Amino acid sequence: MARQSYHHGDLRKAFLDAAVEVIGESGTGAMSLRELARRAGVSHAASQHHFGDKAGLLTAVACQGYELLAEALRQAGDELLDVGVAYVDFAVTHRAHFEVMFQPGLYHADAPEVRAARERAGLALAGGLARMPARRGPASPHAPVAAWSIVHGFATLWLAGALPEGLGDDPGAAARPVIELLFDHGDRNGSGGGG
Repeated sequence: MARQSYHHGDLRKAFLDAAVEVIGESGTGAMSLRELARRAGVSHAASQHHFGDKAGLLTAVACQGYELLAEALRQAGDELLDVGVAYVDFAVTHRAHFEVMFQPGLYHADAPEVRAARERAGLALAGGLARMPARRGPASPHAPVAAWSIVHGFATLWLAGALPEGLGDDPGAAARPVIELLFDHGDRNGSGGGG
């Protein structure tokens, strides 16, 4: 067993990887620092040294998740549709991070590193929103919340298995026509009036 072979940074990464694995298998409730220390082959005191407590570890998971999300959204480009699909794909491929990120009561949501990472992800999402066509005049100040609600809601429903059957196995492909509704304000049918 490689109990003594960890360098300081390697052990932190090992704990994060183990946390993501446990959360992915059983959810945040099943995760404990003691179990993670066992999986990493180190003492419980080592986990406390790096993270303090469970909330400290989940803070690191959330921060890592926001960084990964920001990178995924940046790589998607500037089109809202592609950014939205990337958001859904991120949620599905990084399910454990996604589960933690949007439960701020589990971690130190006000930690500076989390706020900075969350802001980077928000800016990447806003990049796609800036190119959203406005078919009814100036863009609504609620457009960012509407766009986020659609992609986040779709991702959450997909992960819960709550969407109707027949959408296929590819969450990004299934989300694309839903996200496209952001561009269609009803004026294709000549109903450009109220909502």
